Amino acid sequence: MAKKSIIINVADNVAVALTDLKKGEVEQGVTLAEDITKGHKFALRDIKCGENIIKYGTPIAHATRDIATGEHVHTHNVKTNLNENLEYSYDKVECALPAGKMRKVNVYRRKNGDVGIRNELWIIPTVGCVNGQAKEIVDTFKAKYGEEGFDGIFTFTHPYGCSQLGDDHERTKFMLQKMVKHPNAGGVLVLGLGCENNQMDAFRAGLGEIDGDRIKFLVCQEVEDEISAGVELCRQIAEVIKKDKREETDISCLKVGLKCGGSDGLSGITANPLVGRFSDYIVSVGGTSVLSEVPEMFGAEQALMNRCADRATFDKAVRLINDFKDYFRSNGQPVGENPSPGNKAGGITTLEDKSCGCTQKSGSGPVTDVVFDDGFVTKKGLNLLNGPGNDMCAVTNLGAAGCHLVLFTTGRGTPFGGFIPTLKIATNSELAAKKPGWIDFNAGAVLDSDFDTQLEKLIDLIVEVAGGKLAKHEINNTREIAIFKTGVTL
Repeated sequence: MAKKSIIINVADNVAVALTDLKKGEVEQGVTLAEDITKGHKFALRDIKCGENIIKYGTPIAHATRDIATGEHVHTHNVKTNLNENLEYSYDKVECALPAGKMRKVNVYRRKNGDVGIRNELWIIPTVGCVNGQAKEIVDTFKAKYGEEGFDGIFTFTHPYGCSQLGDDHERTKFMLQKMVKHPNAGGVLVLGLGCENNQMDAFRAGLGEIDGDRIKFLVCQEVEDEISAGVELCRQIAEVIKKDKREETDISCLKVGLKCGGSDGLSGITANPLVGRFSDYIVSVGGTSVLSEVPEMFGAEQALMNRCADRATFDKAVRLINDFKDYFRSNGQPVGENPSPGNKAGGITTLEDKSCGCTQKSGSGPVTDVVFDDGFVTKKGLNLLNGPGNDMCAVTNLGAAGCHLVLFTTGRGTPFGGFIPTLKIATNSELAAKKPGWIDFNAGAVLDSDFDTQLEKLIDLIVEVAGGKLAKHEINNTREIAIFKTGVTL
């Protein structure tokens, strides 16, 4: 008989329902005092008012009243422990990983040594004013020339590039610049208006050395017919990238982003630990994984900090956390109010609860580097990346930092996809069955199988996607970007 509940850690004073449970049922030696919805928690013993709720072996909240054995433990009777900046200590944990079996992937080798898993032609607007023109260039090109010989032509529109000051202006510029140089693009047309703050000359200079046959520029105000001019430049780029061919290399070439969205009570039990095992695998063979969503590290950050490879990396991790807490407070917002209504409906109670599940995606390997807004992921191993938890912003950040694809775990489901392949991994089998057009992989199967079997299946899928198999959002032509904004719009 399949398990109906789980105690994640022997130190826990709550268990999690793996299916809907009824009042009076006996689970984990406890008679349930009320109905418990799948993904939600129940008390394994009496918990006094003020006492910590322990899940994943760590406090995720404190009780706001006495909670009896078998009672539902959730937002109505507990509260977050999060508040101010903490004093962190570096208590280094050794994180040696056993070597995994090297796999091969078929990728595109770029002139600078980078690899790409797609060979696409991108149109990147420098300003939102030319979004419509970018779309029309794509449609006209496809109607006139088609997409045979490369992996498609796409544009990634956004509302920014003008009327921004300071950090927001700079962030828009360098995020778009990093996209221009992403190896999943065989070629790029950078499309500007002409009068925007994000001026083309400065934008181009900030790119550094480029291949002029693959990256071209067009300022709409400088030509009579920007659509025909844009289509012609895209034709020139397409003729070049059609010559690119895939070649076999080790899977260690991949940089894989780790993301969750629409989490539920099973996220930290099925999908996130499975992705964590993949993170350990890719790191063990010499590859790279990248964990972002800084607000969803709050409450679990000390464990990540203890895995930092050295003191300098620890210091950067402390800055990563505290800077984001300062950002919250500078806008008058509480640090601990992150879980969404969907999260709470799925059984996640507090930000610590969410964070302890979220960080499962990082596995158990050492943290080799911490990357901030203006940087690329350059060190092999597990990296931490600055950025919010918002799905669109986080995936855009991961792609801009150099990730080839993103593993996106979800308990509620989402059709979203970024500008790089975004594999949706369901936390439960019901979601996978209900939304086969959204979900790429069912991690809920670990409840009826085991992690080792499902990890091999996930690696197989990643090898296929790296080699050209389309993710569900790519089939649905859902490709979006969002640029994080913190300041004033004029």
